[in-house]
Amino acid sequence: MSNERLRTVMEAGGWTHAALAGVTGVDPKSVERWVNLGRTPRRATALAAAGALGEDVHALWPALRQARAARAVSPELVALYGQRADLPVSVFVDLLSQARQRIDVLVYAAVFLHEAYPRLNDLLRERADDGCVVRIAVGDADDPNVQQRGREERFGHGIESRCRLALLHHRPLADVPGIELRTHGTTLYNSLYRADDQMLVNAHVWGVNAYGAPVWHLRRHGDGGMFDTYAGSFDAVWETAHPVEG
Repeated sequence: MSNERLRTVMEAGGWTHAALAGVTGVDPKSVERWVNLGRTPRRATALAAAGALGEDVHALWPALRQARAARAVSPELVALYGQRADLPVSVFVDLLSQARQRIDVLVYAAVFLHEAYPRLNDLLRERADDGCVVRIAVGDADDPNVQQRGREERFGHGIESRCRLALLHHRPLADVPGIELRTHGTTLYNSLYRADDQMLVNAHVWGVNAYGAPVWHLRRHGDGGMFDTYAGSFDAVWETAHPVEG
């Protein structure tokens, strides 16, 4: 299958196979295969080509959005993602769908979940109906710590609007048995999405929106490991958070 996006970008910029090969250090035949056969170059080569073309590398080669298998640094580490934008929303949805005992969500807003998966509230109700304990903590838009995060992301008041929107999305769940909704005002270092003994951890990086920061997928492996560290962090924030009435 040909790469029509790459073909279009090259034609628009007047790039020949030979010219792009010259700036990326490959044979023109390789560039021809990228275009006509849809081959995906190595990541470093793809980045060089995308930079020369002035195009997003993932727009040209979506296959590079795949998770990298975690090396055996820890038995709890399942996968690493360079940024949250690399994860299809289905990864979050599938994780939550598998929960049988507990779902914990700690975020400032994470409105991307409701926007990309409008059935999120229905899914959480279904999990609660099946006996799953669901705890959701979103940012308090009026708290100074949350507002400071907005300034650090260089989004200004945008984070406050997103927190209010997240609360609006979740509020219908506040009266559902088995689901508890709270707002927190902490300096949030990571967003957490837990389903039983699995968890997605979205790191927060100063000056970077959460969608551009790394995510690691953890699976609990015994007591006192990385998973328990983040689970304990959730519990600590939860104790300081304020219940939301329906």
